[in-house]
Amino acid sequence: MPWLQVRLAIQPDQAAAWEGTLLELGAVSVTFMDGEDQPIYEPDLGTTPLWSHTHLLALFEGDVDAQALRQHIQLLGGTDTPELHIEQIEDQDWERSWMDNFHPMRFGQRLWIVPSWHTAPEPTAVNLLLDPGLAFGTGTHPTTALCLEWLDGQSLEGCNVLDFGCGSGILAIAAKLLGAAQLTCTDIDSQALEATRDNANRNAIKEEDLLVYLPQDMPAGQFDVVLANILAGPLVQLAPQLIEHTRSGGRIALSGILAEQAQEVRDAYSKDFALAPTAEKDGWVCISGVRL
Repeated sequence: MPWLQVRLAIQPDQAAAWEGTLLELGAVSVTFMDGEDQPIYEPDLGTTPLWSHTHLLALFEGDVDAQALRQHIQLLGGTDTPELHIEQIEDQDWERSWMDNFHPMRFGQRLWIVPSWHTAPEPTAVNLLLDPGLAFGTGTHPTTALCLEWLDGQSLEGCNVLDFGCGSGILAIAAKLLGAAQLTCTDIDSQALEATRDNANRNAIKEEDLLVYLPQDMPAGQFDVVLANILAGPLVQLAPQLIEHTRSGGRIALSGILAEQAQEVRDAYSKDFALAPTAEKDGWVCISGVRL
């Protein structure tokens, strides 16, 4: 069945009103897209920022009268109606199209991330089974890739690992499959903790080897390895806490950092860690070191 797609060029302060209007008109979905190349890297917690030039996309069932819909939108918007485009788009196997974007990916020498619908390219390698889902973190983003490559180069046998801001749990699970003994994961999003448990179970990690907490519930403790793939601002603000969680001689890997933010983050940790050279990928960096 074909679909009717409505595209409105809106300003951020128009988003809520137009979303409600189109849903009332019968839209089955409403999404927002960047109208220009304006990436948003560090939104404030609890906010959903939009771009200064935003495209609102609404899908209607294909049997809706396009001309009548246009007239109705223009009537409701009056002289303030944004730039409007309506087009018919053909149906497709949306699930298959989505799945086709994800393929097995290799990180370093030993580690592969393998979606469940693919066969592992190297069955004897360290294969982490992971599907895109509720929480961010599939290995496709440079920050995650940098952390996975760092983990692949580490000796992790018997280590206890903290994944701070765990998202999908991909880093902690990779650490476990690479030899770590005990995992502790924390995130401010309860969905991330749910995703971490699900992904750990999919990779046959025992419940007793995985502890998950909201930040306010996490007990004090020190770890052999601390992973924090979050954002530069929080990494600087949380430096005292992350330093305290790293035992003397323990290792830390910090990512979610733009290249131009690297020095600020390094400065926040340099007194307590012997820092390695900064690793960079596509404008993002990973900072690692050993606790003095």
